[in-house]
Amino acid sequence: MEVIQKYLSSLWQYLIDNNVWMSIGKGTFRIIAIIILMRIAIGLVKKVVDRIFHRKQKGPFHITKRREETLNKLIQNVATYIIYFTAFVMILDTLTIQIGPLLAGAGIAGLAIGFGAQNLVKDIISGFFIVFEDQFGVGDYVSFAGIEGTVEEIGLRTTKVKSWTGEQQIIPNGNITQVTNYSIHNGLAIVDINIPYENDIAVAEKIIEDVLSGLADKYEQIVSTPVIHGVQNLETSHVVLRVIAETLPVYQWSGARVIRKEVKERLYKEGINIPAPRLVLYTQNEQPTAYEIDRRK
Repeated sequence: MEVIQKYLSSLWQYLIDNNVWMSIGKGTFRIIAIIILMRIAIGLVKKVVDRIFHRKQKGPFHITKRREETLNKLIQNVATYIIYFTAFVMILDTLTIQIGPLLAGAGIAGLAIGFGAQNLVKDIISGFFIVFEDQFGVGDYVSFAGIEGTVEEIGLRTTKVKSWTGEQQIIPNGNITQVTNYSIHNGLAIVDINIPYENDIAVAEKIIEDVLSGLADKYEQIVSTPVIHGVQNLETSHVVLRVIAETLPVYQWSGARVIRKEVKERLYKEGINIPAPRLVLYTQNEQPTAYEIDRRK
């Protein structure tokens, strides 16, 4: 009991010590000030980086818009991590936690942690090469790792992609192996048009060519006049004509929809209907033809 009483007495003396509460108040105030300064520093860094890239657009060393947005986001992310780390170290120092032994222990523990952080290192290295090699940038429409959509952000560890239905996908950079970038070069809109056997193919091609000749002027996503590449296939009830058009990047699907709409409307006006599947029925009382009788013999 005496030990407990001495302990409680010393604790009480510690709690009523004005110097202790002054030290706690100063430490709390310093930590709050560090957090506020950290938030201000992050905001200033973002404004400075934005202003630097804005001025670079007007200077002699102009870079593309997609490259600018990619580097802008990446530099802001790296600067944010550095500010967070600096603030964390300052808070530890305020709490009178010795940083030196922690850093020394981190070197020893780093060997053990490194085996479990291989994926993290892989993600960071892959992210560096994605930016350095300019494989894709912010705003590009890409497909990789089973994901397809518009790149919103490229970070040191992950890449954020927004799918066309609105979902945001976050992919570790280490999982990005084979990339398909639709935003670099012009696309090709490939459209197959079905013409019934009853109609003259040459007449149908002439009608389609007349429709295609004005599409480049009518729709800005179509770069040049679409071209008929001839008969693509012979189906059961129709002939397949293939049309190919060069479009702006990522507009090949929009261009294909435009071509289908315009061609369908014109063919319908000219009396050429889209062929429907056909089914031929034979009744039980129907007499066999001479060809069928010969086959039975």
